Amino acid sequence: MMKPVLVFLACLTAAACAEIPVATSEKPDLSGTYNIATLTPLQRPDRFGDKAALTPEEAKAFEDYWANNLASDFEPSDPDRGAPEEGGTDIFVPELEGAAGGVGGYNAFYMEFGDTTFMLDGEYRTSIITTPDNGRLPKLSETGMKIAMDARTRIQENTGTAWWIEKGVGPYDNPENRPLAERCLLGFGSTAGPPALPVMYNNLKRIVQTDNHLIIVNEMNHDARIVRIDETHKPGDISSWLGDSIGYWDGDTLVIETRNFRESTALMMGSADLHVTERISRIDENTLRYQFTVNDPNWVEPWSGEYPWPATEEKVFEYACHEGNYALGGILRGARLLEEEALAADSSGE
Repeated sequence: MMKPVLVFLACLTAAACAEIPVATSEKPDLSGTYNIATLTPLQRPDRFGDKAALTPEEAKAFEDYWANNLASDFEPSDPDRGAPEEGGTDIFVPELEGAAGGVGGYNAFYMEFGDTTFMLDGEYRTSIITTPDNGRLPKLSETGMKIAMDARTRIQENTGTAWWIEKGVGPYDNPENRPLAERCLLGFGSTAGPPALPVMYNNLKRIVQTDNHLIIVNEMNHDARIVRIDETHKPGDISSWLGDSIGYWDGDTLVIETRNFRESTALMMGSADLHVTERISRIDENTLRYQFTVNDPNWVEPWSGEYPWPATEEKVFEYACHEGNYALGGILRGARLLEEEALAADSSGE
């Protein structure tokens, strides 16, 4: 890795005129470790309407809401508690009800999505998405709606019965039927990207930069994106989970174009035709600005977003996704037991 030198770059405001690391190629050195956890959601909550930014008081109230609810959920569990009631367990933060899996799969002990909303250009943003103007994902195209409906048909609520047995094909027939994150092929929630989005835990990114490569090591799963600078894309028939990323400098901004994805991507509803443009630049010596635009035929229009990547002294540790992970085998064994029960009931006429 090149040794950075310190110079003063032209900046728009006096506050931004900090010493910014610059690589030996005289381009900004983006190297470092960053914690991208933030309370600001990807999509603007409905209650904010057309508000793109919060007042400081509103931002503080939003942060207090999460702090108070997470504090309740962080309380130690009663070791003498019984099994969760049918239908799931109470959770103090409604937004995490799905993450808890209905049976207390997670509580606040496992959460690490920050304790503040982010500020960018002097504003507390209400969402990461900036385009469309409503701060929300655009509508799905006809193709996207069909894919979403097919997925909804395949992924049915867990009723505790082998509801799929009459269909002939079920979501638990083999490991390949399970989602990519569950199989430890990619982190969930597009954490590695592209686009790289914050998730509920393990939000550290480590950037290593040379004159002709930039590598983004993601705390989850084990994903390392390699960006080839001033190169050309591989042939279209060569695809990968993270796509093929090439970069070029536009002034002091590194622009990354990624395509050649496989049929499934880390980005939910992304397709093999996904094309992501990312722009990474320095705000100051301790903060990056990360911007992205998503083009995919599953949406009726492109969508974009941005948020800061603050530097951290934290270390990126190994995320050993499959080490001691018995869940995938347990899921498949549980499905076989449910199928046996269903076949036994059918043969007995129940």
